[in-house]
Amino acid sequence: MAFVDQAEIEVKAGKGGDGIVSFRHEKFVAMGGPFGGDGGHGGSIIFKVDEGLRTLMDFRYNRHFKAQPGGNGGTKGMTGASSDDRYIKVPQGTTVRDADTGEILGDLLENGQELVVAKGGRGGRGNIHFATPANPAPELSENGEPGEIRNLKLELKVLADVGLVGFPSAGKSTLLSVVSNAKPKVAAYHFTTLAPNIGMVRLPDERDFVMADLPGLIEGAAQGVGLGFQFLRHVERTKVVLHLVDMSGIEGTDPYTQYRKILDELQQYDETILDRPQIVVPTKMDMPDSAEHLIAFKQSVAEESGLPTPPQIVPISALTRDGVQELMRLTADTLATAPAPESYRPVVAAEPTEKTYDFKPEKHDFTIAWSDESEQWIVGGAEVEKLFLMTNIQRDATIMRFGRQLRHMGVDDALRAAGAKDGDDVRINNSDFVFEFSD
Repeated sequence: MAFVDQAEIEVKAGKGGDGIVSFRHEKFVAMGGPFGGDGGHGGSIIFKVDEGLRTLMDFRYNRHFKAQPGGNGGTKGMTGASSDDRYIKVPQGTTVRDADTGEILGDLLENGQELVVAKGGRGGRGNIHFATPANPAPELSENGEPGEIRNLKLELKVLADVGLVGFPSAGKSTLLSVVSNAKPKVAAYHFTTLAPNIGMVRLPDERDFVMADLPGLIEGAAQGVGLGFQFLRHVERTKVVLHLVDMSGIEGTDPYTQYRKILDELQQYDETILDRPQIVVPTKMDMPDSAEHLIAFKQSVAEESGLPTPPQIVPISALTRDGVQELMRLTADTLATAPAPESYRPVVAAEPTEKTYDFKPEKHDFTIAWSDESEQWIVGGAEVEKLFLMTNIQRDATIMRFGRQLRHMGVDDALRAAGAKDGDDVRINNSDFVFEFSD
């Protein structure tokens, strides 16, 4: 299965059912009265974590998700059926962001965790709710509230205790294949690994942890060069970083130079990555010149590591297994005391226990614009358009109520101030509904 760690989708919650206008016509009930029921609630869109999923592959071709609307109200005050919520499974480590505003809606880390990403609309009220002493038989009802529509950006950051980083062909996939049951592709060329591989490491003393082999970084990765940029985000979730450095010198480059370049890329991407425990792992120690290169490398690291605390250096050879078990034991020991990845983020100040509430005049957001093309005034804004959608324009009583709501919001005064004259046409944005302005 292809590894997909980013996706953009559209979700649309269900509309609430419409309330109805109905009256009692029963024997021995002298005055009757309103008896129209409410509409049912529309279904919401809910993300739920499924630990069995590993990628966002399900969202590559299916990008639109819709919940069902609520049922309309019935006579005798009966409420319409509410629709079931629609659950969408996502893998652990999924961050959900509003694609239009950039707001992070949630970070889904625990199996079974749920997040409502689009709320279903409430059902419209039937005329049973609008009876008053002055109007005991109202012909008023509401349409259902529209469900939320959102464009979402999903980003998967693999959940692993330990992350393997390093230049291409540093031996990350080989090490993972040796210490776990994972079977990553291993070959003698760069960028063999095109997606993160995950394996479970189990030690003889029954300790275990999850290790992720992250695709090779190169210089400039933090600016989008090579494949590494696509997967740098996955390092954010790890508690311990194993930095693999090729000691063989086959590539003709100095191991310490490669080591520093990777540190620079990690720091440019996220400075907090260098704050977490890091073990430096010189690899390919079975090669002829590796021992000589290791001496020079250790000396350079001791002189200038660039890390908050000097890193531990554990040389290994995945081919001969030398040093591998020692590395795994040290990794498990380091994990036991490593803080959670979230602890490296800035601490958000706690909200004060006391709050002061100041009076703020009610404010309604709407827009007024003149259209030369249609020679009409256009009234827009989310609040106005939502009120219109919840208005049953088939009945005069509800249209009159809509007019009173606009007047209460200040739309009439705003039209007058903008230059509207008696008899001008006014249209509600995104609709064909036109009424005549009366000054």
